[in-house]
Amino acid sequence: MGVFSFLTAKRPKTVGALGGHLQPCDPDKSNCVCSQHQAEGRHLGPHYVQPFAFEGDPGDAMSRVIAVLMQRRNCKIVSNRPDYVHAEFSTEVLGFTDDVEFLLSAQEQVIHVRSASRLGLTDFGVNRARVKDLREAFDEADE
Repeated sequence: MGVFSFLTAKRPKTVGALGGHLQPCDPDKSNCVCSQHQAEGRHLGPHYVQPFAFEGDPGDAMSRVIAVLMQRRNCKIVSNRPDYVHAEFSTEVLGFTDDVEFLLSAQEQVIHVRSASRLGLTDFGVNRARVKDLREAFDEADE
């Protein structure tokens, strides 16, 4: 066990899709973003990010997600199903672990995404930046 292994924390119970939805972000923390997160009423809230849009075969789109994740050196794919992918990202210096999930909605032609830190109240925008980077790579892989 490394000096900073306590920073990885155990896999949270908030990981996983239930009833076609990713778990919502904790409204009291700013260390999570999710394309299915909505605040009270119709406002999307500060946790919201756009899902990954695609055209064509849903299986091909999920394969692109896997290919993009496999290009990241600090990424480990934990679960890979036809409609759901869970990956863990770790920071290079301290080894903090973040969970990133993708949930296919073939009918909507989108892949919903959730990226959340396991520890802390804030992530200083790391999860939002990660999703933006992954989305750009996903879109470029389709060109």
